[in-house]
Amino acid sequence: MLLDEPTTYLDMTHQIEVLDFLFELNRSDQRTIVMVLHDLNLACRYADHLVAIHDQTVAVQGPPEDIVTVEMVQEVFGMAVAVSEDPFFGTPLCIPKGKGRYVK
Repeated sequence: MLLDEPTTYLDMTHQIEVLDFLFELNRSDQRTIVMVLHDLNLACRYADHLVAIHDQTVAVQGPPEDIVTVEMVQEVFGMAVAVSEDPFFGTPLCIPKGKGRYVK
């Protein structure tokens, strides 16, 4: 199954419902699912294998736990982040630095 941004324009509740449904479909029916997600945290939660593309080239690929690092996010997305562990899934969780008023 090929999906391009299946969670676009959905609120958080419906994003999780769609991704939970696809995860169960993958596990219970052994369906291969390939999807484009621009939300790196959701991709880390639900994917067994990620492919990060930068400048029309595969920059890095592999299990989220192996490839999602501070350096990779900086290189591919040009963003400063902290990477910690998702408290529910144990997968990488990217916290963007941004330029908010509380950033030191």
